[in-house]
Amino acid sequence: MSTEPETTEKAGPGTPDVPGAADQKATPGEGRADAGPGTAQRPAGTGDSAADAGSDGTEAAGDARGAGAGQAEGMSSAETAEDRAGTGAATGGAGNGTDAGAGDAEGGSGTSAAADGGAEGAGSGAEGEGGAGDASELNEAEAELVAQRLERERIERRKAEKKRPIESGAKLSGKAADLLAAVRAVESGDKPVATVFAEPAPRRPAPEPVRRPQPVPAAPASVPPAASAPETVEAVRRVLAEGGAPEALAPQVAAALGEGADAALREDPWQLLRIGGVRPDQADGFARALLGAACGPGDERRGRAITVWLLEQASLAGHTALELPTLTAALARQSVPDADAAVQSTLAEGEALAFQDALEEPGAAAPQASGDGDDGEEERPVRVLVGLEQYALAEESLADGLARLVNSLSKDSEQAWASAAGALSGGAAELARAVAGHGLVLHTGGQAARAEPAALLGAARAAGLRAFAVCHTPDGCHRLAATLSATSPAQRGAGNGVTPENRRHPASALPDTDRAQPSAGAGTGAASEEQAHAAFAAEHGVCTVTGLLAGPEGPGRDADGALELDLLIVLDAPQLDVESAATLVEALPDGARLVLSGDPALLWSAGPGRVFADLLAARVVPQIASRVPDPGPIGELVSGIGIGELNQVAAPGKEVVIVPVRDAGEAVHRTVQLVADSVPRAIGVPADQTVVITPGHGGAAGTRALNSALKERLNPGPGRFGGFDPGDRIAYSPAPGRTVPGVVVKADADGLHLSCAGVPVVVPRERVEGAVRHGWAVTAHQAVGARWPAAVVVLPGDAAQALSRPWVYTAFGRAERHLSVVHGVEQALPKAVAETPAKPRTTRLQTLLRTQMPTS
Repeated sequence: MSTEPETTEKAGPGTPDVPGAADQKATPGEGRADAGPGTAQRPAGTGDSAADAGSDGTEAAGDARGAGAGQAEGMSSAETAEDRAGTGAATGGAGNGTDAGAGDAEGGSGTSAAADGGAEGAGSGAEGEGGAGDASELNEAEAELVAQRLERERIERRKAEKKRPIESGAKLSGKAADLLAAVRAVESGDKPVATVFAEPAPRRPAPEPVRRPQPVPAAPASVPPAASAPETVEAVRRVLAEGGAPEALAPQVAAALGEGADAALREDPWQLLRIGGVRPDQADGFARALLGAACGPGDERRGRAITVWLLEQASLAGHTALELPTLTAALARQSVPDADAAVQSTLAEGEALAFQDALEEPGAAAPQASGDGDDGEEERPVRVLVGLEQYALAEESLADGLARLVNSLSKDSEQAWASAAGALSGGAAELARAVAGHGLVLHTGGQAARAEPAALLGAARAAGLRAFAVCHTPDGCHRLAATLSATSPAQRGAGNGVTPENRRHPASALPDTDRAQPSAGAGTGAASEEQAHAAFAAEHGVCTVTGLLAGPEGPGRDADGALELDLLIVLDAPQLDVESAATLVEALPDGARLVLSGDPALLWSAGPGRVFADLLAARVVPQIASRVPDPGPIGELVSGIGIGELNQVAAPGKEVVIVPVRDAGEAVHRTVQLVADSVPRAIGVPADQTVVITPGHGGAAGTRALNSALKERLNPGPGRFGGFDPGDRIAYSPAPGRTVPGVVVKADADGLHLSCAGVPVVVPRERVEGAVRHGWAVTAHQAVGARWPAAVVVLPGDAAQALSRPWVYTAFGRAERHLSVVHGVEQALPKAVAETPAKPRTTRLQTLLRTQMPTS
């Protein structure tokens, strides 16, 4: 590594240490909020919503519902959690913007008040999206929610059918069913005995169903929830005003509580906690205003509401469930006098579910006899978990689906698989042989290892198998397509000029509702180039995960709604949350093979769960570890970080440069200098191909401060439309948890016109503040899944507590040719790499997998 000679200043001081839940301060981590529910008190933010969610750890889920709760102007105001990751500030209240505390928590804030996560998040995060288009059209985020909701309903039906008592003869069919019906008719006296022996009329054979590819629509036309009636909203508004709560929350409350929302809210004022960004102390004040002396900390309604609220905060931190002692301790910190009774009441009302999972710790003592006289009965240690139904069902569905794939392996295509494996060599051949004999295979490795699943995809398609690969981001799709064109002779001829240097994003990565037709002078040539690259990726079986789940991308579906596939390869597998993974697996037909490939050292998913890590830890399916190292000084540096070592590497071509700084102000100055001058002059990478990565949005050297300075230098302007001007680089969040880079084209009465991933996009005026932010500088969670020719990683002294090994590994790994580190944290960087691994998440997937599949 080299040190830029013009900067010799030393690092500045770091932020104070951030404790756990007990003192309610922000806790850095892998980009999610802290693990315990006691850390769940999150303040709503003051200015950013879905745009922060891009893919920003806790911000992904937190911003989702924060977009609605940010209107809580009567509540107290404070910086968001991710803002405090940059400044070291500890606490705050609910804000006036469209953000919800956890939304801006790149560094991970376990204590800030946050919006509810999951499906509701996308709904409010995308509120108003259809303002500029046809109201019947749905965006991609809504389509994903629809798919998840339909799947949960299907799971519930299946579970109900399993538990339902079977009526005698209910499983009979054909002649047996006819005979049973006749006997019952005779017994009841409805028919004479003679009719039993009458010759039945011949049956007409049912025609075979025609199975043909059927693309799944983005969502059923009936899915969009009807807007709350004006009289309902007005009635809720009066109740809110009576209790001293912001009247701007009325539409959200009416939508959450439905018909009769005013009466429900008056009867149970703590229902206000269902609105993102509202904290328990604020709900308590609202309840006191409505109930007077009848309100107390031991109110059963309060206990239930806070229990659900804590579980929602835990989901924002990545947990799918919480251990019972952790939950009761958090309830006690919220002044619930009888925490156990509150949990039991919540379970009795069906607002949460409880589970008993056997503990299988390595080296644990054998179970002891219970001693109560029961033969063969042994006491096994168990842990009691409590979780929200949507995540519990998703984990169970995922475990069921994975077991189905493992146990329904098709032998019909053995010859084709043998042909595919025979055409490969090295690690790709090993992967192909494992896939040929197993329904589920895990593949691990760094950036260079992506060539192995790419080779498998090409060989499988060449052998006549229906194979497809999906990536987390459009950039990942084009990098995979470029690898395909470089490795397959047949694909090289049809490469259409796609190379790692000129790759673009697939055109179908954005919601249909936001797309617009190219206009004159709006980069039509670049757009056509993007579309050509997207066509190449689609032709060779490559698309995004969200595009596949929402319907516009990928293969067709059969009559049962299953994807018509023999093989699905999922790259960037660590970015799969439990709900997306469950929906993906449920869509695969029996006999299909699934490959999950990714780098386990990267930051985990923005949503709840850690699917890839749980599968690796369960060891129930084959695991193929690539032996292909990442090349060059950057690859050597990042590989060392992955095992906890921050090594000095030789960088003769200035591939890695360290720029020491004393304080945040100097960090901003040096960053602008690097992006605008040093990197283009010394490395040959222009400013528009360089990304700046920093731990948080707030603070003196967060994304806001950096983007402001970079805009002033690279594209100065008055910012007439919400602070944006034509030519500004932006980060657009079409749905919580996803960020698409783009450029501002123009602004008019329809909204802000963008060019994102080669697709013209129009963001309505009402969504601009919540869905678009400047994008010269982003957080590591927003950058995961994409790479740039050059990256400048900014580490100001006040962000030392936000660093962890996964964060550093992810941030440094975004650079392809050049990495500059603006270094102001001194020894905090090697300490974070060596001593701060990924924060644990409480999930049930490992236990569920071990009960359904034997350990491999």
